Amino acid sequence: MTESTYRIQGATGEWEVVIGLEVHAQVTSNSKLFSGAATQFGAEPNAQVSLVDAAMPGMLPVPNRECIRQAVRTGLAIDAQINKWSRFDRKNYFYADLPQGYQISQLYHPIVGEGSLTIDADEKAGLPEAKVIGIERIHVEQDAGKLMHDQHPTMSYVDLNRSGVALMEIVSRPDMRSPAEAGAYVAKLRQILRYVGSCDGNMDQGSMRCDVNVSVRKPGDEFGTRTETKNVNSVRFVMATIEHEAARQVDVLESGGKIVQETRLFDPGTGTTRSMRSKEDAHDYRYFPDPDLLPLELEEAFLAECRASLPELPDAKRKRYESLGISAYQADVLTAEVEAARWFDALLDAGAKPVAAANWTTSELFGALNRTGRDIADSPVSPAQAAELLALVADGTLSGSLAKQVFEVMLETGDAPSRIVEERGLKQTSDTGAIEAVIAEVIAKNPNQLGQYRGGKEALFGFFVGQTMKAMGGKANPAVVNDLLKKALAG
Repeated sequence: MTESTYRIQGATGEWEVVIGLEVHAQVTSNSKLFSGAATQFGAEPNAQVSLVDAAMPGMLPVPNRECIRQAVRTGLAIDAQINKWSRFDRKNYFYADLPQGYQISQLYHPIVGEGSLTIDADEKAGLPEAKVIGIERIHVEQDAGKLMHDQHPTMSYVDLNRSGVALMEIVSRPDMRSPAEAGAYVAKLRQILRYVGSCDGNMDQGSMRCDVNVSVRKPGDEFGTRTETKNVNSVRFVMATIEHEAARQVDVLESGGKIVQETRLFDPGTGTTRSMRSKEDAHDYRYFPDPDLLPLELEEAFLAECRASLPELPDAKRKRYESLGISAYQADVLTAEVEAARWFDALLDAGAKPVAAANWTTSELFGALNRTGRDIADSPVSPAQAAELLALVADGTLSGSLAKQVFEVMLETGDAPSRIVEERGLKQTSDTGAIEAVIAEVIAKNPNQLGQYRGGKEALFGFFVGQTMKAMGGKANPAVVNDLLKKALAG
């Protein structure tokens, strides 16, 4: 494992960027962390707010077991320490979208301790080797509401639908040294969360967002003063934030200035960051144990249930695919999104041969879905139907070209391939007599090409194959055509 060689060239020499990420992932649950209010995305403003979420006097929080379970499962997925005893704290600050005047979080005793995540080598992305990124902790906390500034020319409105929604804050170590590493880390973490099912990873909807901590230093020096850019909501923007913020800090330092510890915002329109406020330290929030909540004490039976519920994770799935003879590239493509991996597993379970199935899925199926703007969840072709189509190719019923014709009909109608073959007469023929008769006609119609072929222009063999297949409507067995043509052309 080696450090990235990403450097910023300044007037005084090279600078190294140091990156840590705090990822806020909305927990997949039907209700909020401490209330029974719904968490559905896109509801009308303030339609999903309980008395607890609105901080009405006398309302007491009650932890949602499913939110705790999902946090534990996430910790297990990154091989992290699970703390059987954890505690909720109050983080005190005042803002219009925070009804309580404090946020319930976990500072001193988080539910998940140290873990790690490995980002994969990717030469094209500037990652020459795999690298382990340390994860310091995962703690559970409640989200704040949302200010709406576009509803009135002089006033802002408050939507409390998100108030009390459960978040996992996943805090990395400052182990990343380039925008590419940070981008790979966010993408890999999102992939794991989606496999586990603890967060849907929809960054465009705000269910996963990043606070990006950046500092610069001369290689080998102590860490510099960091800034935190809040609520960055895409992998591309995370990388752009780092590029701009690192370059900005270098310019400040080389001009004789100092970096101020502050909170900043990223502007996607300009690709720049701007100052929002000075950055607080933990003591500024006056953390103290929440008196309304008992500590969480996890039993071993609960942890065993969480372990048993974990699916096969992406790294393990990719290795399994490669062990079946599937190429590393195809294994990456097939495991990139959990829905595609589940679809492909169902295809294998239906009896498809792994290599043929991978070739067909990554080319024919994914190509058709991209062309028609569909997700794999909306595929009109089921894994069982795809397995049947591949079996018809394997047993010689269909040639490759006929299989493509059948697949196009399947996309349009959703019918089974065997039915399409029967109704449309698309079955491949290996009848040597019929094929020989067609070959004889093709040769008789093309005496010039025959003479050239026999005179040494062997590339014309493909011409005769094409003419024969065309004459037979693409239904002839290509292997039989090749064998019979060679004999016929030899004279």
